[in-house]
Amino acid sequence: MMDRPAAETQPVSGNHSASPEAAQSEPSLQDERDFGMLRMLLFVAIAAASAGLAFAIVRATLSRAPSDPTTERIQSLIDEANRLLKQLDEKKSA
Repeated sequence: MMDRPAAETQPVSGNHSASPEAAQSEPSLQDERDFGMLRMLLFVAIAAASAGLAFAIVRATLSRAPSDPTTERIQSLIDEANRLLKQLDEKKSA
């Protein structure tokens, strides 16, 4: 009787029925992971852009103070008082 070499008697792991051409045409697990990662990164990028845009709109809207005639009048009185104080300081030093 002829003994078989050890390599022939060992089971080979993997898919025996798939040909190399079939293995290349089927999406591999790595391709599926890459697509999933790409889809997740795209979702995160869209969410970040949306959040940034919303933040910019809210900040621009809230930063504008409504025009108030009382506030303008108070500011003009403060400016006038500062001008008068500056004139007094100049008279004292002269």
